[in-house]
Amino acid sequence: MLTRTFLHIQGIGEVTERLIWERGILHWEDFRPPLSSRLGERTRAMVDRALNESFRALARKDAYFFSKALPHSMRWRLFPEFSESAAFIDIETTGLDRERDTITTIALYDGRDLKWYVQGRNLDDFPRDIERYNLIISYNGSCFDVPFIERFFGIRLRAAQIDLRFVLGALGFKGGLKRCEKVLGIERPGMTDIDGYTAVLLWHDYKRNNNQRALETLLAYNICDAATLAALMAIAYNRAVSQTPFADQQLPAPTLPPLPFTVDRATVERLQHPRPYYMESV
Repeated sequence: MLTRTFLHIQGIGEVTERLIWERGILHWEDFRPPLSSRLGERTRAMVDRALNESFRALARKDAYFFSKALPHSMRWRLFPEFSESAAFIDIETTGLDRERDTITTIALYDGRDLKWYVQGRNLDDFPRDIERYNLIISYNGSCFDVPFIERFFGIRLRAAQIDLRFVLGALGFKGGLKRCEKVLGIERPGMTDIDGYTAVLLWHDYKRNNNQRALETLLAYNICDAATLAALMAIAYNRAVSQTPFADQQLPAPTLPPLPFTVDRATVERLQHPRPYYMESV
């Protein structure tokens, strides 16, 4: 879809792009005589220069070149060309304040391998590992995860970003990640009642009580957040591309990896429904 995109060219919006398609220019390669002669001379020269730059950027696998010129809601078009160098990420923190709170765990899934990072263990490996990817995919990550990561580690992430919150929002699916998953038929067996607040409680239980089951539950939840982004990406892409002349270019549903950790329901219930202090000895 990226090589059929003209939106990243300055001065071309969705209406103009559709006019280009309607005139038979369905691919960058089509922008050659005689098809290009159907456009005005000024527009033709501008598009020709921009497409030459686009061919070069694609050849050097520069996803950021395209993402900086595309609105968030249209960055789904990057995925097929850069899927081999894409990372689905999600973080868990001690709270929402980027100045005071810290990252507890990070999950990364690249469509092949799962990686997870834990504060006090291997969290400092994340900045090195994320540098290997040209594309970062998240849900609300451009507003939360990425700025939090950059502040926490003191780094600047140079990869292009697809924030599925904006892609799905443009398709009519609004709300949090879990709500979108539910509406789109993605299930989370055994953890439907776990949310960000419970994730904070799980981390504190692990740290205060050395409860390894709490940590494993937190990691199961965090990894599930990252891995299911792959399913959401495919769904979002297919729904978005179906609104273009290229509806036949659907992506197959990905096979998600098995979770390496399990949820300890006893720990979750205890943290979500603590007994009053006067019953602790009962």
